Amino acid sequence: MKPEQDGDLLDGGSHQENGVQTNQYSSISPPGSPVGQEEPFSTYFEEKVPIPENTSEVFSFRKLWAFTGPGFLMSIAYLDPGNIESDLQSGAKAGFKLLWVLLGATIIGLLLQRLAARLGVVTGMHLAEVCHRQYPTVPRIILWLMVELAIIGSDMQEVIGCAIAFNLLSAGRIPLYAGVLITITDTFVFLFLDKYGLRKLEAFFGFLITVMAISFGYEYVVVKPNQGELLKGMFLPYCEGCGPNELEQAVGIVGAVIMPHNIYLHSALVKSRDINRNNKKEVKEANKYYFIESSVALFISFLVNVFVVAVFAQAFYQKTNDKVHEFCNITSGPYANLFPNNNDTLQVDIYKGGVVLGCFFGPAALYIWAIGVLAAGQSSTMTGTYSGQFVMEGFLDLHWSRFSRVLLTRSIAITPTLLVAIFQDVEHLTGMNDFLNVLQSMQLPFALIPILTFTSLKSIMNGFENSLVWKISGGIVILVVCAINMYFVVVYVTALKNVLLYVLAALFSVAYLGFVGYLAWHCLVALGVSCLDCGGRAHMGLSGHTDIYLLNDMDSDILVDR
Repeated sequence: MKPEQDGDLLDGGSHQENGVQTNQYSSISPPGSPVGQEEPFSTYFEEKVPIPENTSEVFSFRKLWAFTGPGFLMSIAYLDPGNIESDLQSGAKAGFKLLWVLLGATIIGLLLQRLAARLGVVTGMHLAEVCHRQYPTVPRIILWLMVELAIIGSDMQEVIGCAIAFNLLSAGRIPLYAGVLITITDTFVFLFLDKYGLRKLEAFFGFLITVMAISFGYEYVVVKPNQGELLKGMFLPYCEGCGPNELEQAVGIVGAVIMPHNIYLHSALVKSRDINRNNKKEVKEANKYYFIESSVALFISFLVNVFVVAVFAQAFYQKTNDKVHEFCNITSGPYANLFPNNNDTLQVDIYKGGVVLGCFFGPAALYIWAIGVLAAGQSSTMTGTYSGQFVMEGFLDLHWSRFSRVLLTRSIAITPTLLVAIFQDVEHLTGMNDFLNVLQSMQLPFALIPILTFTSLKSIMNGFENSLVWKISGGIVILVVCAINMYFVVVYVTALKNVLLYVLAALFSVAYLGFVGYLAWHCLVALGVSCLDCGGRAHMGLSGHTDIYLLNDMDSDILVDR
């Protein structure tokens, strides 16, 4: 902690707690109001949105409006092209039967986003910054690399989604690599909208979400799904007649909805509001309004996802290639030969999904679908750029110029995307999308375990740490989510049927599970499993105070005296 920040401690430079004398390094003390002081790390946003003062009301729509913004930017990750593709494949392969999985994954996502928002609100630091401060150097660098991989994987899906949308809108005249270059260019332009005001930038994201809702809502109205089957699939947690394909699709839904970099993003976005973190009442109020805003935002994103699932469940569930081939030949469009004339079950992705909508419901359905995909890809590409900047700034403690940060984070994510676009045909991207989903699934523990760890530590959360119920339920949820996604990874690797890849996967798994185990060990100690707090910590006198052990890993010269 910087010397000039000592005055920001809630209870002074040192204090005594249960007989243990601790100093300023034993906890993360939240910075107060930003007026007249410097934040520990600068955020991407150069302004703070003021919160109206009104202490007489239990609930204020004016305050809710002031807090509205970060949750909707966060919710865009639930509407990215990877999610849209997962939705349409779920509808085409399983009909309405997996809607309850989508609902459950969205609820779990809301609970995890709640933890991310609380960390940012209470500490004034986002998750990457806290990781930089709490973990030793080597684990911190490994953690950063893993999160960067997740961001690159997500960004590839998003940018290619935009490129596919441009290809569909131009009837194939704009090739995939040109669409990628267009997306890169307009992303740079849009990212500097916040120079005209943070609220204008948030309004622009709100506009893109509205475009998605109208576009996919139009498809929903045109197709007219069976409402009874839809409600049954949403609220009846059962999948009649489902097999391995449907199970794999259910796992894919969870992996697409819960994205690791989004946890880091949300914990940073909430720093854009002017909150006096020395005032616990204001912090509690901010947590309340952020949770309400996140709930509304994720409800809207859930409806949009339901639109996509329902459209493909109603129109294309159990459809075969020959039927689609027949319809596309009748329309005599440029995509007549895209689907083979055989009796195999229809396989769709974002590209083929738009084409098949055009064949069955007219060109308007195709172009409106492409507009929705373009809005999804463009918005998620922008938020992905924010994620990359927050993660790099936080983990590496970078203090570069704004343009340098944007250029570096964009280059890291865009370079592999452009290579794929140049050498890969637009009609054969499904295999790569599966790989990217697996890549992101493997990175989930590197966001979920740290967020549960730090929000459970009293010394970090200053009275807003997780309760016992939240610790237990959070641990169970994270364990289940990680197990589901590891199953997805195993299914993908075994389907490759290559002995060399099996050996490489086994070697990688040892290192991977070892690092996950290291993070899980830290997390369990933070949750109160003191019997695991062994080794060098005992002589520091920390065995009875597991909530402050992490910081001493970095500052080993700072000991806690009884």
